[in-house]
Amino acid sequence: MKLSAAAVAGVAILPGLAAGSTSFPEPMKRRFGKTGFNVSTLGLGGQSSIQWTPEGMDPVAIILKAFDLKVNYFDTSNVYGSSQTNFGKAFDKLNLIPGRAGYDENLRTSIFLTTKTMIRWAKGGFPRLENVRASTNGDLSEGAVGDVKRSLSQMFGDGKGNYPKGAYLDMVMIHNLVSFEEVDVVYKGLEDDLDPDGNFGALVALRDFRDGTNITGLNPGHEKLIRHIGFSGHLSAPAMMEMIQRDKYDLLEGMLVSINVNDRRYLNMQHNVIPVAKAKDIGVVGMKVFADGVMYGKEPRWSRAPEDVVRSVGVDALPSKPLIEHALTTPGVDTLIVGIGHIDENPLKCQLVQNFYAAQISPDALTEEQRRKIEKLGLRVRDGETNYFQMADKGLTAPRNVKVVKDDQIRLSWDSAYAGNEPIVKYEVMHDGKLVKTIPHLPQVSLEDPFRCALDTDAAGGLISIAAVDAIGRKAESETLKV
Repeated sequence: MKLSAAAVAGVAILPGLAAGSTSFPEPMKRRFGKTGFNVSTLGLGGQSSIQWTPEGMDPVAIILKAFDLKVNYFDTSNVYGSSQTNFGKAFDKLNLIPGRAGYDENLRTSIFLTTKTMIRWAKGGFPRLENVRASTNGDLSEGAVGDVKRSLSQMFGDGKGNYPKGAYLDMVMIHNLVSFEEVDVVYKGLEDDLDPDGNFGALVALRDFRDGTNITGLNPGHEKLIRHIGFSGHLSAPAMMEMIQRDKYDLLEGMLVSINVNDRRYLNMQHNVIPVAKAKDIGVVGMKVFADGVMYGKEPRWSRAPEDVVRSVGVDALPSKPLIEHALTTPGVDTLIVGIGHIDENPLKCQLVQNFYAAQISPDALTEEQRRKIEKLGLRVRDGETNYFQMADKGLTAPRNVKVVKDDQIRLSWDSAYAGNEPIVKYEVMHDGKLVKTIPHLPQVSLEDPFRCALDTDAAGGLISIAAVDAIGRKAESETLKV
């Protein structure tokens, strides 16, 4: 049987999917971590045509169509140009502005609205650490708290700093963490004494606006402007792991992370930070399923103009549907945000409708063999080197921070190794070159709770080392330590 061009390109062809159709099935949903909210498997990203709008494309219409599809997870950011303002225009049409006649509270509570801040400090006007990035949009002097209020004003208020009583954000994420230095900043005021007259990290201030407290002095009105706190990252799985492992305050409830078919070709997310997030019941949102358009012809760099927006629905050589299915069957991923470049009355030509149908998949729908087969599709573009936003693969690393303490026993401790393109399964403890103990690998959720092992005093003397072992038997051994 000869397949249609649509079928070859991985386009969803379903009964009743005709041009002009406005009847869509109830979307599949998954529990979004400890928030308890059930999110649709496809979320709407706030970039693409909602940020860089090509001529003839209406960004508000994209948002309204997502509501028609009953998509219930929406993502935007303070660094996405006009994105938040476009959401505000859509919310006005949908009666989602609190205090206005006809306000639809039921519709508001049925969606999960996330925005993001690139500012690491709670307030502005203070020097920031070298290499610690801040917002490239808006007034830096306002700090992360200013970004929260700007988001509310642009999406629910007048866009000039004012927002109505009752307006709130379901989640604010600290966006695009790339380094351990940035993690240090966002935790200032939590891990050390808080100086209200000085500056402190974004987390402690976001907690005030979540809980209605005024510990920082930045919330004298005891406003509750956000429901949940999260973070995002594209580059560094190690830095993101530490962000979670230092959260002994249970503040983090959501994580946005890059994930696509080429993830394992880099210092990957799926075997490193995602398992740590799920071990702490943090909701996980996937992004960059099309490598920010690089899978479909864009240069491997950050998008910056309407010309970068991809408006097609897959291509014969690289269908879009299996790329979405791969991301949503990555263990731990709850939903996937995709920026939409184009909508169309013909569902076969509509990116949003096609992505919606592709996302109707259960977490365990694909076997590992099927997922690996889909990953081979990723080699069709730039030989799989598409994820310019992700750290280079370093392979399996040795366990970190190995320590030996001798008392009545030989007590060993270490922090997690980083996985290469296969998951870590165990650690082998070696004494004078001989295997003496095997410890299963589990996601390390706290830096205060490293892996531990005790040896009998018969092992006194000699040399100790610990090796990480992955699923195909590769090993990475620490330096030897004298006992």
